[in-house]
Parts: sequence; C-alpha cells; structure tokens
Amino acid sequence: MTHWRGALIFLVWAIAGCTPRGTIALDPTAAEVGQQRAVFYSTTRSASDDPGLVYGTARTARASFGRFDMSIPPDRQAGDVSYPQNTPDPSTDFVATEAVVYDDRTSFRRALARDLRNQPRGERDVVLFVHGFNSTFAEGMIRLAQLAEDLSLPGVAVHYAWPSLNNPLGYSYDRDSVLFGRDGLEALLEETRAAGAEDIILVGHSLGSLMLMETLRQIEIGRPGAASRTVEGVILMSPDIDVDLFRMQARRIGDLPQPFLIFTSQRDRALQLSARLTGQRERLGNLSDLERVADLEVTMLDVSNFRDGTRHLTPATSPTLIALMQDLGSLNAAFQGEQAGRPGLLPGTVLTVQNATQIILSPVTALSP
Repeated sequence: MTHWRGALIFLVWAIAGCTPRGTIALDPTAAEVGQQRAVFYSTTRSASDDPGLVYGTARTARASFGRFDMSIPPDRQAGDVSYPQNTPDPSTDFVATEAVVYDDRTSFRRALARDLRNQPRGERDVVLFVHGFNSTFAEGMIRLAQLAEDLSLPGVAVHYAWPSLNNPLGYSYDRDSVLFGRDGLEALLEETRAAGAEDIILVGHSLGSLMLMETLRQIEIGRPGAASRTVEGVILMSPDIDVDLFRMQARRIGDLPQPFLIFTSQRDRALQLSARLTGQRERLGNLSDLERVADLEVTMLDVSNFRDGTRHLTPATSPTLIALMQDLGSLNAAFQGEQAGRPGLLPGTVLTVQNATQIILSPVTALSP
C-alpha cells in the first residue's frame, strides 16, 4: 500500500510539471505592445499578500469583484501562454495593463453592463469561465484572456475564481472548494444576466465542470425550469466528474442548455489519475462508451488525437484544434439547429446513439481543405 501511494504521489508531481506558476504583473505601457482583452471576475478566494497572485487559497463567503485589462503578447503561437517572471516582457508574456476592484456586486454589475452596451446588438454575450483543479487566480484569468483572443470570442469575458489550493496534492481541498463555491457562481450568473447579457455561455474545465453542473442543479432545485433559462450553452472541457453523478445532475437539471458540448480525451493523464484516486475506471472527460450518456442531449467532442502535454486542456492549447474551433458563432448556430445537421459541422467520425452525438476529431481531417 505504501509503495502504491508513493507511486501515485510521484505521478501527481510528474503530471503537474516543473513550469513556473502563473502570476499577474501590472504594466500600463504593455497596452502599446499587445492586443487588449478585458476580463471581469468574481472570486470567493481571500486576498493574497503576494501582489502577483492577487488572490490566494483561503475561502471566503464574501465575494470580491473586479476587472483586469490584459495585453496579449504578439510573439506567440495560438494556445501558448507565457507568465511574467522577474521582468515582464509584453512581447512574449501576458501582462495586465489596468486593474480595477469594484466595491460590491452592484458596482460590478453596472461596469459589466457598460461593457455589454458597447457591444453591437446581437453580440452582447458573455463567456463565463470556471477554472479547474490546481489553478491560481492569475492562471485562470490569463487562460480566459488567451481563449478569448485565440478563439475570437464575441462579447465580454467573465471569470469565476473559486478557492483552489494551487497545489497538485490539494485534490481533496479543491473538491470541497467546488461545493463551497456554488453559491458564488450562482450569484455571478444572476449579476451577469441582470447586467444585460443576451446570451451566457458557461465554460468549465476539470473540477470547474463539476462546480458548473452542481450550480445548475442548485438553480433548478431552487427555481424549477430556471437552469435552461439561466445560460444559453454549456461547454465542459476535460470534465472531472463521475459519470453516474453527471447523469443524476443532468436528470435534476432537466432540459439541458443547448448546445451542451463535452470535450473528452481517452489519453487525458490527469483524468486517468483522478479515476484511480476515486476508484473508478474513467471520468466523464475520458469516457469511452457513448451509451452511458445516450439518453442525454449532449455532444461529445473526442480530441484524443490532438496533443498537448497531459492532454487535460487540449481545446485551449492545441493550435490545430484552436484553428478548427475559432468560428464559435457559427458552431453555436449550427448546434442550435436540427440534430440531423450536426454530422457535417465538424470534420471527423460521427456516432449518434439516441439523443447523444459523439464526434471523434482528427488533426488530419481538421487540416484538410
């Protein structure tokens, strides 16, 4: 048993890697170097004494609200993220050009409403991102800025930062924090809708997907029929969710928001480890059998053939897949249409079982003219 646990700990550290952790550096002059992306945020993390982290790992019931304007470095490949170290370089690093902290949720809502009104009618959308396991506040903010830029996301980007321990050995703490943070995410969704968002696309990564589903379930219990009215679409990236639990969550939610996309990879090393830690063969994010969710109206996008490190964040880090997914507006419109129109939407092998569709994407077909 001791040997087995030691091997698991070694594997955790191997997967976590030795790369520097993400921090935020503030440099107003970076606005002259890179493209600007505003990212609003709400967090149930306590403030950090480290200015680079901004918010730390401790939990707080009182949410904080703010906005960072991020400069996207011009000298990088799509999917790449470089964090500032001792001396930030705006040509290669993601650097903040402005930081705003709002006094309360009302001030946040008004600021978000102003940004939404600046968007053309029909494009006043919000992409709300929930980060995953072992993530600093800065890493979630920068990742959303990168996604917004590389995928040419319309509308406004909003980040919900729940209190992760920022530690590869903090899995239990993070799972508890997911449950702790549900009320904060529900409140953020309410404020986002009240600010005038026409459509809200809710995106969750890893354990953030578990929080997303738990929050939609909570909304549905409190206000029957409200979950599908709260958001217009859901994207789960590498969801670290037990499949049976996901089925029960979906059952309570009822009519799932559409589109409902699940990015999976059977080569996801982080989810393979999570499955072992929870005594299961697989998680939702590396599900191999579509039959297990066949009665649910979901679309599974299998990206096992694309490469990115641990293969746990492939949709955000693979340049080939990013190029394929850039036209999210057309993607959303197509998925809002008839089921029969989906097979030709994306290049790849398509399998439909009852209500569920699986598309096995391939870099070869993605690059084909």
